[in-house]
Amino acid sequence: MGKRDELIAKYADDLKNKCGMTPDMDLLTKVTIGCGPAIYNADASTVAAGQPAELETVKNNFLIKKLALKDGPELDSAIESVIETYGKSERNKYRAVIYYMLTKHFGKEAVYG
Repeated sequence: MGKRDELIAKYADDLKNKCGMTPDMDLLTKVTIGCGPAIYNADASTVAAGQPAELETVKNNFLIKKLALKDGPELDSAIESVIETYGKSERNKYRAVIYYMLTKHFGKEAVYG
């Protein structure tokens, strides 16, 4: 099992045990691949939910650019909701997991088709 497969298994575990979701492994794999080399970097692989600039990056680079959503208050509330689901006290909020949950939230799985 390669490093990426190990990370995908870890993300699936977080989705099951911390977020109470049964992950769609095909979509999770595609979202993880979409994150590129960031998943291998300890800092870039997580989202610092307490930093407004980091949340702006998630909104601008993922929701607006990748998922082609229009900017608006619903994007911020979706990010907030996903972070709430993951657990505010959870120190390591993996970027791939957050992106996966946002993709599901907005029904944008087709972007990874």
